[in-house]
Amino acid sequence: MRRTDPERRDRIVDSVLDVIAEHGTAGATYRTVAEAADVPLGSMTYHFPTRDDMLLAAFTRLADTMHARFDRVLAELPEGTDPREGVVQIVVAEGVEHRRDMVLNTELWALAVRDERYRELVQHWMHRSRTSLERWFPAELTPMIDALLEGLVLHSWISVEPFDPDRVRAAVRRLTGPLEGFS
Repeated sequence: MRRTDPERRDRIVDSVLDVIAEHGTAGATYRTVAEAADVPLGSMTYHFPTRDDMLLAAFTRLADTMHARFDRVLAELPEGTDPREGVVQIVVAEGVEHRRDMVLNTELWALAVRDERYRELVQHWMHRSRTSLERWFPAELTPMIDALLEGLVLHSWISVEPFDPDRVRAAVRRLTGPLEGFS
């Protein structure tokens, strides 16, 4: 009787992200991922014909997960809340709580600089983020807010200075200027 494992592909994708977080993209081989996912090596090529297919699936999962978190913060802002506080909340959470995702994100950016497929993935992710921001901000401002978010989160992880939410708040307010209905 053939053994079924309907969650195998998802387990592999999760394991790819775990391996990348620990060893970098270069360390994510079929063999290391199969071992981490506790699957036969043959399952790797069955689900992912190429190593690149495997990496792209994992980074797509990362982008989806991170965007869902981003979108949820903005979507769940209570009525009357200054939307700039949502942006600050995202930067603070990503800059303090999600180190693993920051490591994975920088691996993705490095691939995106070199490879069009990953650049397209990042572009799609940025488009979704900007669409989420457009709930509260003018469309022409959202690319700048998105870039500020990315830069502030990255700086929060690599800076030797303590993380300062008030400095984040000041940067967001300076970039956005006054918003109608909020001071």
